[in-house]
Amino acid sequence: MPVPATAATDLPVVELFSSIQGEGPLVGCRQIFLRLAGCNLNCAYCDTDFHMAKHCQVESEPGCEEFVVWDNPVSLEALLGHLRQWQQNWPHLHHSLSLTGGEPLLHAEMLATWLPQISQLLPVQLETNGTLPEALRRVVQWINWVVMDVKLASQTGEETPWQTHGEFMTAAAESSCSIKLVVGENTPQDELSRAAELVVRCAPQAEIFLQPKTVGGKCSVPGNLLLRWQALLAGYGLSVRVVPQTHCYLAVL
Repeated sequence: MPVPATAATDLPVVELFSSIQGEGPLVGCRQIFLRLAGCNLNCAYCDTDFHMAKHCQVESEPGCEEFVVWDNPVSLEALLGHLRQWQQNWPHLHHSLSLTGGEPLLHAEMLATWLPQISQLLPVQLETNGTLPEALRRVVQWINWVVMDVKLASQTGEETPWQTHGEFMTAAAESSCSIKLVVGENTPQDELSRAAELVVRCAPQAEIFLQPKTVGGKCSVPGNLLLRWQALLAGYGLSVRVVPQTHCYLAVL
């Protein structure tokens, strides 16, 4: 759900930490994760706490998993000071910054102020549910990688916003766009076919990532089914990778 309005220069942060990217095109890269509060969807498989709170958690040193508490909302000056300290003390550690949520684009107005300065320190990857194309257009010039979910109804429990997803893919063409499909054993083939047709029409250069749901710390989809689905999507002329949530297996944040 959306979060309360905050001062024009501040953002509601859930957490800031350093870890290994476990999903998508930058899997395996060391990133700084900036998680913002609020989401406009309610996906059944979501395992992330994105709710606004009076305080947020900020990792004291990269990867130490020890956190200090900051008041919310957070100022750009406070964030930049922390990022600069990390860049100074660990100058070659981080590949990029992952802007995640919840849904970060709920805060596009404020991000249009934040991202020009953040992007001078690190390249930025946006992780998004792909439902706010106008918000993306406001900030895409400062985004290096857009990683968007196509929200399949079989997994989210909500109707897939096909038209909005298509508009979002078109807007994401200014950046390097990747499409993530979270799938479960019950995902119907026609749902994947429709997703492939949408990508072919709106973002044919985008790479697709089939991401099997993690259940109980394990991949929930049989390997032979993932192979079949990969072949189905590749048949549309798309580049398709199968990547589970590797950070779960590595036992990192």
